[in-house]
Amino acid sequence: MEGSNQKSRLEFNKLQKRLRRNVGRAIIEYNMIEQGDKIMVCLSGGKDSYGMLEILRGLQRTAPVEFELVAVNLDQKQPGFPEHILPQYLEGLDIEFHIVEKDTYSVVKSVIPEGKTTCGLCSRLRRGTLYGFAESIGASKIALGHHRDDIVETLFLNLFYAGRLKAMPPKLLSDDKRNIVIRPLAFCTEADLQMFADYKEFPIIPCNLCGSQENLQRQAIKGMLKDWDNQHPGRIETIFSALTRVSPSQLADKKLFDFANLTLDRSNSPTTITTDNSLGNSAVQAWQTESKDDSSDEISVVQLG
Repeated sequence: MEGSNQKSRLEFNKLQKRLRRNVGRAIIEYNMIEQGDKIMVCLSGGKDSYGMLEILRGLQRTAPVEFELVAVNLDQKQPGFPEHILPQYLEGLDIEFHIVEKDTYSVVKSVIPEGKTTCGLCSRLRRGTLYGFAESIGASKIALGHHRDDIVETLFLNLFYAGRLKAMPPKLLSDDKRNIVIRPLAFCTEADLQMFADYKEFPIIPCNLCGSQENLQRQAIKGMLKDWDNQHPGRIETIFSALTRVSPSQLADKKLFDFANLTLDRSNSPTTITTDNSLGNSAVQAWQTESKDDSSDEISVVQLG
């Protein structure tokens, strides 16, 4: 029994280090947290936001910069929402917290016809409330608990249902430039966060209270990606990696690349072609330079195809 407990503890330590490392990497790569920041950590009561708060609290104790954490939950007055759970949990932590009460649920139900998706208006109202509250408490950043799988799922939701190549950025400046949103879990997997929540025994609040159409669509995408990853392990990681290496000139968005004004430039020497029609040295060197960092990923893509 004791050996089993030691093994379980060892596995948890490895998991916690991996999550801390991935969060730290995201923070560094996207400059998410700076000296003196006041981070408003948004808590929904789900495993991801609990995990995000716990990991950020751990990093706060060892980080080379000083920053403040404030936990905030938005109570949207959804029927069946257990209002007591989050306050009870947060009271046991040495952290400032706020429960913001805003009946966006009734507003959404009064505007959106029965059977129609409520997600667009609901998220807009939620976002506006959180942005406004962040300003009122002087928060310099708003931390949301979206992880790597959420980002990839959102990519396919937009691709399949909205016809847009769009996901969730690890860091975002709001349209009015009054708030900055960060996603510290951007490099973390949902599986790791689920295991972390199981170990920590967070008091999870169900996330299916509204039964929204968008939630049903997301579950369908989640199932598709799970099947892909089971058949071809690493596919989700490959897709996420693609989001960090976008080539606008290889797509078709005229706003991102000026296709209309392409001009020839033959001032440099032409590519050398040998008499046996094989690529010359200059072409080989150019190809090697371009593919040096990407060769393993390109092989993976071919294998996954």
